[in-house]
Amino acid sequence: MGNCMTSDPSQPLKIKSVAHPSQDKLKNPTSEENSAIIMLTATKDVEDLRQKSSHGNVSIFTYNELKLATKNFRTDQVLGQGGFGTVYKGMIEESIRAGFPSTQVAVKVLNPEGIQGDREWLAEVNYLGQFSHPNLVKLIGYCCEGEHRLLVYEYMACGSLEKHLFRRVSFMTWSTRMKIALGAAKGLAFLHGVERPIIYRDFKTSNILLDADYNAKLSDFGLAKEGPIGDQTHVSTRVLGTYGYAAPEYVMTGHLTSRSDVYGFGVVLLEMLIGRQAMDKSRPSREHNLVEWARPLLIHNRKLLKILDPRVEGQYSIKSAQKLANLAYQCLSQNPKGRPLMSQVVEILESIQGLSDEEVLFQSSGSAVTLYDASKESLDSFTEGRNNSKKSEGDRENKIMCRRRLGDGRSKSEPPKECVLNSPSPDSVSSSHVRKGSFQ
Repeated sequence: MGNCMTSDPSQPLKIKSVAHPSQDKLKNPTSEENSAIIMLTATKDVEDLRQKSSHGNVSIFTYNELKLATKNFRTDQVLGQGGFGTVYKGMIEESIRAGFPSTQVAVKVLNPEGIQGDREWLAEVNYLGQFSHPNLVKLIGYCCEGEHRLLVYEYMACGSLEKHLFRRVSFMTWSTRMKIALGAAKGLAFLHGVERPIIYRDFKTSNILLDADYNAKLSDFGLAKEGPIGDQTHVSTRVLGTYGYAAPEYVMTGHLTSRSDVYGFGVVLLEMLIGRQAMDKSRPSREHNLVEWARPLLIHNRKLLKILDPRVEGQYSIKSAQKLANLAYQCLSQNPKGRPLMSQVVEILESIQGLSDEEVLFQSSGSAVTLYDASKESLDSFTEGRNNSKKSEGDRENKIMCRRRLGDGRSKSEPPKECVLNSPSPDSVSSSHVRKGSFQ
């Protein structure tokens, strides 16, 4: 395996005193109060890491200990698999590590022949070893004996957002989706708020993990990269990520900024609104790319109500749906400067969540009563939209805007031929890295 170098290994990472403007107004008191950063000098490479007897609050495990924790990496302990390797469910007990509290864990075993190498593995150790935040998955420990590369995370009982969102029968309610969106947004805002911003670069539903209470936590930091500072407007890098989630300007130029993450967040928000995957070749051709098909419809109220996920029908107010759709529309702007900051996204989501709390539907004598005043126009729009939504897929397709083409026949979000981004797979697992191809 090759050397793993960080862009600035001598500089410890620091968190600003205020991560984002809404910090003092967060409804979850633990969200930023429990956030912290451990002052560590970033590890230059694996050999440097091996010389350390400790790495902050991260434990160093032996390969044998993790072998015991996962019952010899038994197949019935597998949580997921991908190009990087395999993730196993495990238990660290007193019999395995004396004095270690009994802890359920997820053990990620890197495949030496896989798509993730020492560089990505070390990035996870460096970033998750220093950051502590309620919306980032906790790195408990690691192992780097010989050629073995393992990471030990906190166990996330409910798996990935992808796993729940795209099931045929979904029990993920509107309020749960809102909670997850806000939690994931706080995680990104935290990363963007450090003194040298961290760009996550691979924001997608499979990388958002959920605990037993459906609290969202970002996982898989293998593609994370330090962002621009000072007078820099961007960092230039080869294009890595997942097609359908990567920002168009990043795909075209390799220029990376924190607003590239905002675009990815917009894609996930759109997936939660509509209940469809970012890329779905099983749909009619004009609907293969969710953003190209749906974004123009987000600012037309009647069209919006036709495309919202029917599985959450009746669980939201028109006003909340419209505000959330407008936020997604802004996040997906072709112009990076037209996208909000993640700190602003958090504030907007908090205001929408507060609006939703005030507009709860109560059942009274078998009928629903709303606690907000809806205009006649809004109600007419809602009724007409829902009636029309029962028309066939073909009827709706004829009314959808055709995607605009560039001069060479590509749609605006398609990468140039030199850049090949992996397509998201319905079978991808929660902790997988899905990326390929680059500008050189």
